[in-house]
Amino acid sequence: MGTIGVVLLVFFVIVCLLLVLLVSIQDDGENGMGLLGGRGTAAFGSHSGSVLTKTTFVLVFLFFALSLGLALVNKKPKLDKELVPTSVEATDTASESAASDWWTESEAAE
Repeated sequence: MGTIGVVLLVFFVIVCLLLVLLVSIQDDGENGMGLLGGRGTAAFGSHSGSVLTKTTFVLVFLFFALSLGLALVNKKPKLDKELVPTSVEATDTASESAASDWWTESEAAE
């Protein structure tokens, strides 16, 4: 993983932590089962629901974008199907010819 992968991974971890914290402080409706006991949105003002919702949307978008970026950075390259059999055949042919000529070597030595 190169420098870009490390930077993406650090941002990904930060976004994940922020997303978990942000979702945990949100009020889930009338009962207030959030981390702050239902008063989580009152601490941020009257328009806090829209601010929290927009921030959550941005963090979710960053989460998916960084996930895709990390997947693209860390994917393994495809092997060229034309090159692999040629190199395998070349090594197999060399080993087969050396193995098949064992009897001529003993005759030449006599």
